[in-house]
Amino acid sequence: MSGVITVGVDGSEHGSAAADWAAAEAVRRGMELRLVHAWTQQPLDLPVTVDTEAQQRWAGDLLRETRARVTGRHPDLPVTARLLHADPVPALVAESAEADVLVLGSRGHGAFVGYLIGSIALHVLRQAKGPVVLVRSPEQGQEQVGEAGEVLAGVGEEPDGVLGFAFGAAAARGAGLRAVRAWSLPPVVDWGPGSMRLADETGGLAALEQKRLGDALEPWRARHPQVEVAEQVEMGSAAQVLLSSCGSAALMVVGRHASGPHGLPRIGHVAHAVLHHAPCPVAVVPHP
Repeated sequence: MSGVITVGVDGSEHGSAAADWAAAEAVRRGMELRLVHAWTQQPLDLPVTVDTEAQQRWAGDLLRETRARVTGRHPDLPVTARLLHADPVPALVAESAEADVLVLGSRGHGAFVGYLIGSIALHVLRQAKGPVVLVRSPEQGQEQVGEAGEVLAGVGEEPDGVLGFAFGAAAARGAGLRAVRAWSLPPVVDWGPGSMRLADETGGLAALEQKRLGDALEPWRARHPQVEVAEQVEMGSAAQVLLSSCGSAALMVVGRHASGPHGLPRIGHVAHAVLHHAPCPVAVVPHP
């Protein structure tokens, strides 16, 4: 396998955790690791004087130190490092178009509102052209989520992007895959005679959702026969079902629509919820 995993390096603990996760993932998948730090000179009309040379030296030192750390742990891993002279959001969005996976650190935590995503990561997630994985370092007193756990995939109405990424991640780890489909009672107005007949033929709504999950998984099981798959169909909101199922997961994979109403980029409420609250790294895959 060949390809590129790009990680945004920012100097934070979460950024360091993201670089370490990306390096291990690149080794598993036989890919190149690309370290990038986006930096741009501050506008001249700022009231605070900024030592731009010192800031650029810091960014260069950060990339060199991060590269030395990951190559020390993975001496055979091909690693490149680049300082991007551009604003972080457009620079990282452009990187997402060239990389197989973009990895970012997810910073911030609150006891009442859960995990908070940095504004840069949030904007990049909305606009990214490919899969983005958000990683954060464990909070004080918590253990790092194990890499040996299963891969958890949220299977919605457009499953191919999510399942393709999830099966690839599970195969690279030699791990199992848990495919989760949540469902709820549909509004009567949306429940036509054809849908009622199909549900009746399959043994009810729960059995219908089980069949839909099995149908979505079938082609991916054929491509990755070595991956052991567990199917989980549960009634409830997708975010709640996924979060209640991810305790032992090494990675959660969810999808997002390329655009929302009026063509504006968005993440979606399910991805937004799991990004804030899931204890493991979360991969967000744009739907085709």
